[in-house]
Amino acid sequence: IQDDFEIIDKKQIPNTTELKNEEKEKTEEARWSAPILSLAKKASENLALSYGNALKSASLVGFISKPVSNDSTAKTSARYHAMEERANLMNMMKLSIKILIQAALSLGRTLDSDFPPLQQFFVVLEHCLKHGLKVKKTFIGQNKSFFGPLELVEKLCPEASDIATSVKNLPELKTAVGRGRAWLYLALMQKKLADYLKVLLDHKHLLSEFYEPDALMMEEEGAVIVGLLVGLNVIDANLCLKGEDLDSQVGVIDFSLYLKETQDSDGKQDGGITAVLDQKHYVEELNRHLSCTVADLQNKIDCLEKTNSKLQEELAAATDRIGSLQEEQQQLKQQNELIRERSEKSVEVTKEDTKVELDTYKQSRQGLDEMYSDVWKQLKEEKKIRLELEKELELQIGMKTEMEIAMKLLEKDTHEKQDTLVALRQQLEEVKAINLQMFHKSQNAECSLQQKTEAISSFEGKTNEMMSSMKQMEERLQHAEKARQAAEERCNKMKQELAGRLDTCRQQMSQLDSKCSTLEKELKSEKEQRQTLQRELHQEKDATTLLKTELQQMEGLKKELRKLQDEKQQLEKVCEEQEQALQEMGLHLSQSKLKMEDIKEVNKALKGHTWLKDDEATHCKQCEKEFSISRRKHHCRNCGDIFCNTCSSNELALPSYPKPVRVCDTCHTLLLQRCSSNSS
Repeated sequence: IQDDFEIIDKKQIPNTTELKNEEKEKTEEARWSAPILSLAKKASENLALSYGNALKSASLVGFISKPVSNDSTAKTSARYHAMEERANLMNMMKLSIKILIQAALSLGRTLDSDFPPLQQFFVVLEHCLKHGLKVKKTFIGQNKSFFGPLELVEKLCPEASDIATSVKNLPELKTAVGRGRAWLYLALMQKKLADYLKVLLDHKHLLSEFYEPDALMMEEEGAVIVGLLVGLNVIDANLCLKGEDLDSQVGVIDFSLYLKETQDSDGKQDGGITAVLDQKHYVEELNRHLSCTVADLQNKIDCLEKTNSKLQEELAAATDRIGSLQEEQQQLKQQNELIRERSEKSVEVTKEDTKVELDTYKQSRQGLDEMYSDVWKQLKEEKKIRLELEKELELQIGMKTEMEIAMKLLEKDTHEKQDTLVALRQQLEEVKAINLQMFHKSQNAECSLQQKTEAISSFEGKTNEMMSSMKQMEERLQHAEKARQAAEERCNKMKQELAGRLDTCRQQMSQLDSKCSTLEKELKSEKEQRQTLQRELHQEKDATTLLKTELQQMEGLKKELRKLQDEKQQLEKVCEEQEQALQEMGLHLSQSKLKMEDIKEVNKALKGHTWLKDDEATHCKQCEKEFSISRRKHHCRNCGDIFCNTCSSNELALPSYPKPVRVCDTCHTLLLQRCSSNSS
């Protein structure tokens, strides 16, 4: 501690009695103010006392004696020293944050790395993080740095991974102290320093690896410091890490900044009247604001009472539902057991039936296969015989066609000869007609016989020639008739032979037809047997399909059983969650009743804002964007209006709420200004 704290001048440190006297004079001057102003004065008194105690304890830390005589006294003195160190560091942290916020508000909230209050803030924060660190032994030597616990934030909060990667990628940093300082700079620029440290404090079992049990981060003072760091979200810091030697910076607290303020406070007493008047106006506005919130708080009380009654009704309904669900669950269990037993029995019966049917089917199939092979062999033999008979038939049919062609040729010859005979007869008739004409001419020419004897002689020669030709023609006719008779005899013989052959062929055809009919009958019988076998196969296939469908139904029943079991588990989970929710609601109800009593006491002097309902607001009051599923509605706990998440992401502690609650940006700025004016 003597190495960490550097005291410039002990004479400049004010006593607590002087500070109390100054505060009493101020309170006497401002007795006319409201009771809320007195509360602000008490807060400033506490800050001033803590400020004086911190400076005094820092000045006297080097002069405390350490008894060595007894172990118990040594332990008690060590605890006392640890408590004093934690109190001193917490008070110094309060002072540094207060001065940093005041300086930032006066400069416009944008700070650089060269700003002295910001540098002193980081020095004090570094001392707080170093308090109670365990020394870790390595091969190089002993290592004691606060960057080890800060590395845990990356595992606990994924949002801090960007900071860790950027710190590791900086080539200028060679030591763990420099990396820790860079990490703090980046977290402050992101305005998430308080959130990250809160995550660490929530996991103290991990911090115990790095800190002693009496360390500041392991005690309640760490939570107080994290709550104070929330106020730094107002500040916009622009810190450049490149070019700065963070490894070799000396972390020494400069008390001159805080001592200058105590010296300047005497010169500013004249301006205290104006500050008091400003506080008076602020208190009047605050009274108006609080008077507006009375109705809102009363409405909240009514709503809470209604919600309590509704929750009690819902509790009763939920218990009834739980009982009915348990009864249904038992009934479903019984039904499931019955269905399971029936399904198992039916499966066993179907398995036995299928085994018996498969055996019978295999035996019948073997006999049918043998019958089928025998019938198939007979069919092949009969097909061969039928092919031979068909070949003989084709040969006989060819002979028959040849005979018919020969008969047709003979008939054509006879017809031609008959035509020639008809032509010769016509010629004979013509000759007879000519002879008659000649006879008539001879009769007519008898008178001229004498004159034409020569012509008659010539005609007689011609007639003789014609007679000779007639004789020759008659002979030819006789020969033709003889040839025709012989041809007719031949035709008759051929017809007789063909008739005999046709009779034999017809007999053979009748025999073949009888054999074909027998074969067709046998084929029909075989087809009928095959159809019966196919019908039996279809029936067996239908039976197998029915068995398969029953098996599928069994699988479906099993799936339904699994679904019912899953639904049962879900219902049990829902019941457990409802029971937990009911327990939490009971705790909330008890807490809300206590809060209601506190609020009723506070509301006796207050009248509040109207709390907007969810149905009345469709757009954000600040950015005027429409609400949707992604853009949710959030109430401001100060003014009661409805905003989006971006416009109401800030949290502050209000008088009506013990913990920090959601506040819109406008109320956040106003409340911070009022807090700064109160603290000033």
